[in-house]
Amino acid sequence: MFFQHVYDKSLAQASYFIGCQKAGVAAVIDAKRDVDTYLEIAQANNMKITHIFETHIHADFLAGSRELAALTGGQMFLSAEGGPDWQYEFAHNGVKDGDVIMVGNLKIEVVHTPGHTPESVSFILTDTPASPEPVMMFTGDFVFVGDIGRPDLLEKAAGMKGTQDIGAIQMYDSIKKFNNLPPYIQVWPGHGAGSACGKALGAVPSTTVGYEKIRNWAFQYEDNKEGFISYLLADQPEPPKYFAMMKKLNKVDRKLMTSVPSLKQLSSADLQEAMQNGIKIIDARNKSEFAKGFIPKSINIQGNNSFATWAGWYLTYQEPFILLADPAQLDDLTRKLMRIGLDNIMGYIPSTDAYTANGGKLNTVNLIGIEELKALKAENNIQLIDLRGASEYKAGHIEGAENIFVGTLESNLAKIDKSRKTIIHCQGGDRASIGYSLLAKNGFEDVLNYSPGMNEWVSEGNPVLN
Repeated sequence: MFFQHVYDKSLAQASYFIGCQKAGVAAVIDAKRDVDTYLEIAQANNMKITHIFETHIHADFLAGSRELAALTGGQMFLSAEGGPDWQYEFAHNGVKDGDVIMVGNLKIEVVHTPGHTPESVSFILTDTPASPEPVMMFTGDFVFVGDIGRPDLLEKAAGMKGTQDIGAIQMYDSIKKFNNLPPYIQVWPGHGAGSACGKALGAVPSTTVGYEKIRNWAFQYEDNKEGFISYLLADQPEPPKYFAMMKKLNKVDRKLMTSVPSLKQLSSADLQEAMQNGIKIIDARNKSEFAKGFIPKSINIQGNNSFATWAGWYLTYQEPFILLADPAQLDDLTRKLMRIGLDNIMGYIPSTDAYTANGGKLNTVNLIGIEELKALKAENNIQLIDLRGASEYKAGHIEGAENIFVGTLESNLAKIDKSRKTIIHCQGGDRASIGYSLLAKNGFEDVLNYSPGMNEWVSEGNPVLN
């Protein structure tokens, strides 16, 4: 058996390439959209991708199953569980609990594990030449390392009222099914630490059934259904705005993108015209470079592992936009955007020179340090805004700070008092830079950024409230 774990750090998303070397055939589970990765693995190992699986209709990334099928001729095997509202709307092979699919000598058994979503399935793999006993389980967003999938995304992200309580009950029952599996089975989940699909995901890529029974909080509530549901639904992170669109695009017959597009470099004239038409500029530079000088109304989303997630908060799927990024970053940033379906990139500019060449003047970020923050707090005429998530704020915040999550900042501008000086902060400065750019874009002028944030505040022994 050939096995390769493919991990996208930007979305903390795992996919899997599994091959039968004797038959020269392979399967991919939960493919990301830039599928050239899997084609290269197949070519390097002289295998043909014949089977393509998904554990569920994903909310956090745009699955590349259909792109992969179009390029390889592989057959898609997708869940037919969950009822009529949870069926994929394009040609595929539907699978249900108990179904068995052979990939060469590899046996893949389908297990219906609802809870995260009604149609969620897991796949149990047996390498039949080696042993009649199963060796691996691919759990998608069912069981993670140290955590389980959240059942509230459909309600919070897609507005499907009443689904989180039903999902929590289903998850409780699915956990009992998992609890009956042999302890030696390896567990390979769909996500790792940093994913918004759970609240306490472990950093290691895999685990075992036996270890999760000991370590995972979900297995400590075997006879306490109410306690399980209460803990599962409490303090889940805010689901990114784009999740609702992912649910739709992963279900319907959408336009395919079978290669990573190349971006056009825009001239100063192109940029000027675009800005006059209100086209958004996403500045992917480091926050320190952005602070030194930025194009008015641009949004600073640094080109790091969180780039796609934050872009999904502030860009729609209809509007074109421009990237400000070093050309060496473009392939990486384009891949990150296409993984969540943000394909309307008008082009890019490599620096702010395209703006200043026409006489444009850059803005700068008003940064402050901890002593200035303390002095301004003592004057008692400021509004201190904590841009972190609600659970982070509850765990410990600066006295007097109000919590407005940066992802929802633009829909909560009315909460910011323009008659007072506003100070913003987050944990370490990245989200504060986003927030500063959004406030500047919306006409807020008297804003100060305490960029070191809670990291510095706590490290220097200052008090926090919770």
